[in-house]
Amino acid sequence: MSGAELAVLVVDDDFRVAELHAGTASAVIGFRVVATVGTLDAARAAVEEHAVDLALVDVYLPDGSGIDFVRELRCDAFVLGAATEGRAVRDAMAAGALVYLVKPFTNTELARRLGAYAHYRRIVDAAELDQGRIDSAVAALRSAPPREASPQQSVTRRKIVDLLARAPEPLSAAEVAAAIGISRATAQRYLAALVAKGRLRMQLRYGSTGRPEQEYAPSGR
Repeated sequence: MSGAELAVLVVDDDFRVAELHAGTASAVIGFRVVATVGTLDAARAAVEEHAVDLALVDVYLPDGSGIDFVRELRCDAFVLGAATEGRAVRDAMAAGALVYLVKPFTNTELARRLGAYAHYRRIVDAAELDQGRIDSAVAALRSAPPREASPQQSVTRRKIVDLLARAPEPLSAAEVAAAIGISRATAQRYLAALVAKGRLRMQLRYGSTGRPEQEYAPSGR
């Protein structure tokens, strides 16, 4: 990775679900969505046009199987599907999926899995790996690992957590930034980390125009 953003392809025939997944991925620091599509044909065209790091793929698509598409891919993939049959899960994993996430799931859970994937990539993108690092990479996919924070980072994180705990409604990154006195980019970085650790939940706020905005609240509320 070395500082570069991870490119994400979203494949889901329900455009509302696809937009939700794309919005979640875009909100996690270190990721950018390069295409959101609803068919296999469009997905194949997208991977020809873009260098994709991670594909988020539904199981059932109008023109074929998302699992078969995962088998074709040269990049990593999560399967995000409503199918709960053991065979479907085994087929997805055998096809190369790193994660099988059963719908419906929360934006927070997807963000947490993306954070774990980013940690996995930081490990496996090294030139060489020993067995310990390989084991750490595999374990990283199961959960986002905790990180040690500096005293200043801990203070900022606590301010954000306390602010959201007191707020009567979820707040956007811009609102958090203004209230705490930090930049929006810094607020987004802290919020994404707290979502990945399960401290906060994220949802989408829809306005009258434009893309939905991410907003945040304590995970237990």
